[in-house]
Amino acid sequence: MNTKVLQNNKRRDKIIRIILQGMTIISALFIVIIIGIVVYRGIGPFVKDYNGVTVNFFKFISGTRYYAPLYRIGYIIINTIYVVILAIILSVPIAVLTALFVVKMAPKFLSKTIATAVEVLASIPSIIFGMFGKGFVVKGVIWLAGLFGISTAGGMGNLASAIVLAMMILPTITTMSISAIKSVPIEMEQGSLALGASPIQTMFNINLRGAIPGIFAGIIIGVGRALGEATAVTMVAGNRGSGPTFGLFETTRTLTSTILTGIHETADQLEYDIRFSIGIVLIFVILIINYSLNYVRRKIGKYYET
Repeated sequence: MNTKVLQNNKRRDKIIRIILQGMTIISALFIVIIIGIVVYRGIGPFVKDYNGVTVNFFKFISGTRYYAPLYRIGYIIINTIYVVILAIILSVPIAVLTALFVVKMAPKFLSKTIATAVEVLASIPSIIFGMFGKGFVVKGVIWLAGLFGISTAGGMGNLASAIVLAMMILPTITTMSISAIKSVPIEMEQGSLALGASPIQTMFNINLRGAIPGIFAGIIIGVGRALGEATAVTMVAGNRGSGPTFGLFETTRTLTSTILTGIHETADQLEYDIRFSIGIVLIFVILIINYSLNYVRRKIGKYYET
């Protein structure tokens, strides 16, 4: 009887293992298929002839003007990274301080209320953020620019794009920061207080410093979302045809907004395929930035472990 039960258990374990392996393969295949299709369509403009037009790859990734049929996205790459950096600068202090307040200062009821609000904010579709940016953020940018005597293109540009992106990645960084601060051992906090440090000093010097690796992990996830966002940014960027532009009130253009803009209306095959080429560049930009940030995170983690 025991032998029969053991055989049944082994058979069941084998079936479950096969199912899990199958699901893993399917998940991996999705990634392979998506990248394969993007790469297949994306290399076309550099190797095919489109009615006498072929795009030079090196000029494509280094140029400063985007127009048909000589597409150049060098400045778009720079603008994309610039807008994401602005969004991180705006969102990280708010997210981290909110997490610190939720975990260490807020009453239990208020803490749960704020945490719920953050979760709701994370579930809002990107098109809603875009509508909010188009209807409210750009007006705020126009007002702010007016204080400095600067005219804008309807408020659209780097600052509006950064604000919208900051709102979108704020819930992710806040949630990760909350988890990171909660994971700091209570003994470290108690030891700090026992040595005479005030609660505020303990929060910033012990809780916050100890949570930095986890907070940085949240920033990495937030950067990934910001780099891949298209709909909301397209509505407030302005889609500038040349650059790069670094003025807060100047219009801009990102890789994702370039892919999205006009993709359903275009009838030209080159103009359609070139968006897949931009997709390849976007994939490489995301991979390089994520690898770099993860490298920094590992270094920070080792520093705080020692």
